[in-house]
Amino acid sequence: MGGRERHRLPRQRVRLLPHRRSPLGQQPAPVRPAPERRRQLLDAAAEVFAAQGYDATTVRRIADSVGLLAGSLYYHFDSKESMLDEILSGFLDALWTRYDAVLAARLGPRETLEALVTASFREIDRHRAAVSIYQKESRHLTDQPRFGYLADAQRRFERAWLTTLEAGVASGAFRTDLDVRLTYRFVRDTVWVAASWYRPGGRHSPEEIARQYLSMVLEGIALRDDTGRTTHD
Repeated sequence: MGGRERHRLPRQRVRLLPHRRSPLGQQPAPVRPAPERRRQLLDAAAEVFAAQGYDATTVRRIADSVGLLAGSLYYHFDSKESMLDEILSGFLDALWTRYDAVLAARLGPRETLEALVTASFREIDRHRAAVSIYQKESRHLTDQPRFGYLADAQRRFERAWLTTLEAGVASGAFRTDLDVRLTYRFVRDTVWVAASWYRPGGRHSPEEIARQYLSMVLEGIALRDDTGRTTHD
């Protein structure tokens, strides 16, 4: 009788292990891969940063948004700064993958502008919270060595857009009196501010919003003939 009980005990312990862990409620590895869980945590952090601002956001607030204890976040990230870094660098990497593909296609200036705007709205759809954070926080973050790449990204943005606009003026696709730097700032700001009101899965797709936006912008910058029609018509 006693021997049989000794043989049963190890099996009982094996069965009880999951139940001892489950009250903690925070053992993601057996349920889903760690990268997926990490992505979920970053998405949640991005929403909190976008809504409250980076400085006002605490690790506890991020943890609360996903039902974790604050200390549990440190299993995945060493600080909220690391989370912000990964959110912003991930967004910029994805955006530049799209931009580089557009620029490598060597389209005409108008077509390049259209493709860049469409790519931007698609990334707003995918990374709305990250875009909002970038808009609000990048100016003061660029002073920190860890976020020096934000200034590099801004210079790359400016170069890509100005080159496209200048090529459009030189080729006759855009008005010769166009102030390309002013136009760049207008396009940049009006595109990215969409992150403040756009909601993924809403009434309009990112492509539809891009088409509406482009119809307004291009009507203003395209070269017109003597009848007042744009030369692209």
